[in-house]
Amino acid sequence: MLKRSINKQFNYYPLIASFILGVVGGYSSIVSISHHQENQTHKRLAYLPTVAKTNKATKTIDATKAYNLVWNLPQVQRKAREIENLSKGSIRVAAVVDSSPTVNASFYVVRVFENHPNKITHPVYWFRVSSSSGVIEPLDLVENEYIALEKWNADGR
Repeated sequence: MLKRSINKQFNYYPLIASFILGVVGGYSSIVSISHHQENQTHKRLAYLPTVAKTNKATKTIDATKAYNLVWNLPQVQRKAREIENLSKGSIRVAAVVDSSPTVNASFYVVRVFENHPNKITHPVYWFRVSSSSGVIEPLDLVENEYIALEKWNADGR
């Protein structure tokens, strides 16, 4: 009987040892998995873009300022005088802010046009004005793209 109880105790020791090692080993693998996941999270975060889109477009100038920047351009004022003189005052030149900044387009679009009495208006120039810097870019009608103001030939010559 003594021999039988020793065998029972002996048979339980490997099971208890396996259980303890399993728990400790499992804990260490859980810890290593946890550290691996944290490292992966840090790696993923490192690749996020540094500039994120916001729900609102960043504006440092308003629509009135954008309008005034375009309207006061010497090229616009010269064209306005030219059209008024050639039409003997019957056609005036005006401007309007056609669109405001959005999340995808951070600029105002300003249209300069001939204002005919009782008729359809004809666009003269299109500009976009950066809502953050106030940089003005005229639309090159031939290339159909906005260009630097310094490269723009208002007369098209």
